[in-house]
Amino acid sequence: MKAFADLLERLAFTPGRNAKLALLEAFFRAVPDPDRGYALAALTGGLETGQAKPALLRALVGERVDPELFQMSYHYVGDLAETIALIWPARGQPRDVPLTEVVETLSDAGKTEVPGLMARWLDALSPSERFALIKLVTGSLRVGISARLALTGLARIGTVPLEDIEELWSGFTPPYAPLFDWLEGGPRPEVTARAPFRPVMLSTPVTETDLPSLNPSDYAAEWKWDGIRVQAVSEGGLARLYTRTGEDISDSFPDIVERMRFDGALDGELLVRRGTEVAPFSDLQKRLGRKSPSKAMLASHPAALRLYDVMVWQCEDLRPLPWAERRPRLEAAIAGLAEDRFDVSERLPFDDWHALAALRADPPAAVIEGVMLKRLDSAYTAGRPRGPWFKWKRDPKVVDAVILYAQRGHGKRSGFYSDFTFGLWDGDTLVPVGKAYSGFTDEELNKLDRFVRNNTIDRFGPVRSLKAKLVVEVAFEGLNRSTRHKSGVAMRFPRISRIRWDKPAEEADRLTALTDILDEAGQ
Repeated sequence: MKAFADLLERLAFTPGRNAKLALLEAFFRAVPDPDRGYALAALTGGLETGQAKPALLRALVGERVDPELFQMSYHYVGDLAETIALIWPARGQPRDVPLTEVVETLSDAGKTEVPGLMARWLDALSPSERFALIKLVTGSLRVGISARLALTGLARIGTVPLEDIEELWSGFTPPYAPLFDWLEGGPRPEVTARAPFRPVMLSTPVTETDLPSLNPSDYAAEWKWDGIRVQAVSEGGLARLYTRTGEDISDSFPDIVERMRFDGALDGELLVRRGTEVAPFSDLQKRLGRKSPSKAMLASHPAALRLYDVMVWQCEDLRPLPWAERRPRLEAAIAGLAEDRFDVSERLPFDDWHALAALRADPPAAVIEGVMLKRLDSAYTAGRPRGPWFKWKRDPKVVDAVILYAQRGHGKRSGFYSDFTFGLWDGDTLVPVGKAYSGFTDEELNKLDRFVRNNTIDRFGPVRSLKAKLVVEVAFEGLNRSTRHKSGVAMRFPRISRIRWDKPAEEADRLTALTDILDEAGQ
């Protein structure tokens, strides 16, 4: 646990990608099996966690610490795991509890055994190790790295290309002994997964100022739809639907999976589509995470795939072919598929960047986020290579809002108030419309933290209610109506683009600034 805790702490406080990769590589080289395998599973989301609930941990610490002292400490620290890790009065001899011991013991433990196990481990560990243990067993491990970054760091311990690891990744299970053996010179493992996930190709952002350096005749353009990127794989009689990170969401979308009567792997955007009309992202959100959607939900929110590319078809790997050759293969591939579930993303006609800019500025549907650019000669390459594919998103919308609440951040920001809820005026009342935790520099974060501490009017656990004084400019990508929010709206990807220290709260925008956008979009 000591090595794992040290890795988590260093990852949280290390900002650079290359520095994070160096930490991961050093960890996977130095830590023995199976500890490093279980650590990899934890970092990539492949570990079954959540055996210890927050209520159980509160009860445990309540047996050893004065409740009022704990509550005061929790209010100050703002994170349950960190508070318990710091305040826990250890008993007995300290020891380094192997990560393997925790994972394998909990997997076999009954519900009544968990409290005793947790108490013994907490007694044996240092504060940083306790923190790692609690985050692990509560299923709230967040260290600011993606699963792909973890695999990239893993690939550096051997000579196996990252793309080859990702190709077989879904066939491995923790603690990944055959995978580590392969990376360290052993034989390539047999593919054990049927209908496996293949690593997807991603685009890089582009702006209007970047376009003159590109030749428009080298690129094809498509709309960028506001759904979620998925991969539909049907091979050997088994159909699977994956997110772009490889998460299997087949159970949530049986209406798609049961119509995947083909042999291959297709790349596209998952949408809710009624006839030819694509529904807002909020409709798709109602389907996400539902393991067994009801018949009523399947009927009212029918899912469909708008396909971008074909990766494999009838046992032929088409990824090495240029896009200009894959596109007609894609169109031919879906000719026999159900039209209500599958269609091909429209190719946009344009002769120059001005013509494409005009299309981008006036899309035919509100759920279009912008345009995609794809080099005609580009192979389907996993990851985010710079140059073959670009996304040219529409300019974000902005409103001036008032900060209402602040909450402590996580990782390296755990000592600062960095998560902010903001609101707009509805009559004489400010109503919350969103939450953001990015868009400001470290210097601005320090200033915001001081503002929070000096302008708190109430506390609710780790959250502080603030005087309505500070205005921030909030940029957001999209907007949906929402019955879950008092304001009736929900922002997509909000971020703080500017802090308006100069602007009085009374001059912040009104809620109608958002509802008018929805009305114009017909939502």
